[in-house]
Amino acid sequence: MKAYVLIETTAGKTKAVKKALSKIKGGRTSVLSMDAVTGPYDFIAVVEGPSLDAIGQLVTEGIGIIDGVTRTTTCVAVAIG
Repeated sequence: MKAYVLIETTAGKTKAVKKALSKIKGGRTSVLSMDAVTGPYDFIAVVEGPSLDAIGQLVTEGIGIIDGVTRTTTCVAVAIG
């Protein structure tokens, strides 16, 4: 499964959050790529894992606990057609 994780950070913590995000190791679930973006979110990470539960665990126990991360929104990729 693949998902896009939209990440908001606290003002002044963006660089520290980027550094922490780059170190995340989730075993079979991993961060494939990450981009800093403009708009309401500061980063968008592409994550991949064997199940929705595994992705949820990476988001809650890996990304969400980083000092400076204020909110995440997870968008699961789906096949249409």
